[in-house]
Amino acid sequence: MSDIVTEVRLWYWSRISAMALSFFVLVHLAIIVYAVHGGLTGTQILGRTHGNLAFGVFYGLFVLACAVHVPYGLARILRESVMGERAAGLVSMLFALLLLVMGLRAVYGVVLA
Repeated sequence: MSDIVTEVRLWYWSRISAMALSFFVLVHLAIIVYAVHGGLTGTQILGRTHGNLAFGVFYGLFVLACAVHVPYGLARILRESVMGERAAGLVSMLFALLLLVMGLRAVYGVVLA
C-alpha cells in the first residue's frame, strides 16, 4: 500500500510542478521576446538582472519547479527501459539535485555575482 501512496504523491507533485512550469516557461518566453525585440545586448540584460530580487525569486522558483518535475518522468523512463526501481529512483534523485544546484548557481551568478 505504501508504494501506491508514494506513487500517487509523486504523480501529484509532477502535475503541480507541470502547471507551475507552464507559467514559468510562458513568462520566460515573453521576457526573451521583449529582450530581443528591444535589441538588448547580453551586457544590458545582465545589467538589468543584477541585484533584481524579483528576477532572482522568479528564476529560483523556476529552477525548483524543474527539480521537482524532472525526476518523476526520468525515473519512469529509466524503470521502463534500463534500470530497476531502486536504481532509477537514485539516479533521478541525483539528477534532481544536480539540476537544483546548477540552476540555483546560475541564478546566483546572474542576479548576485
